[in-house]
Amino acid sequence: MAEIVIKDGTENMDFEAVTDMLGGSYWVPGIRLDEVLKGAVNSALVVGAFIGGTQVGYCRAISDKTRFAYISDVFVRGDCRGMGVAKRMVEHMLNHPSLQDVYQWLLRTTDAHELYRKLGFEVLAAPDKIMEIRRQRPER
Repeated sequence: MAEIVIKDGTENMDFEAVTDMLGGSYWVPGIRLDEVLKGAVNSALVVGAFIGGTQVGYCRAISDKTRFAYISDVFVRGDCRGMGVAKRMVEHMLNHPSLQDVYQWLLRTTDAHELYRKLGFEVLAAPDKIMEIRRQRPER
């Protein structure tokens, strides 16, 4: 099995590869490089997984680095799924020194509940206390 290397920081990401990965996702199909870069730069932390120097995974945290963090854009290239890549990236994020004070972590998933349960996530204890405004994604 090839070694999975986890890196963080925008300077370590291959944003063209990230854009290709996210552009094929169901939540931001067709996302452009400028959007990916803007999201990364405005995030508290970006994390990537690399195999043989090629980026195969990505995720980011949106946070005040004090109380709250939202994990977003967790994506692993299709041929690298089932290898523990997402788990390693999220563990790296949850244990990162810059986010050590965070005590409320949130994320949204359609199909990876079991993965996140293994990392300590649970369904909302009080879903009636969480609200949202959901707007349609702008045409780009």
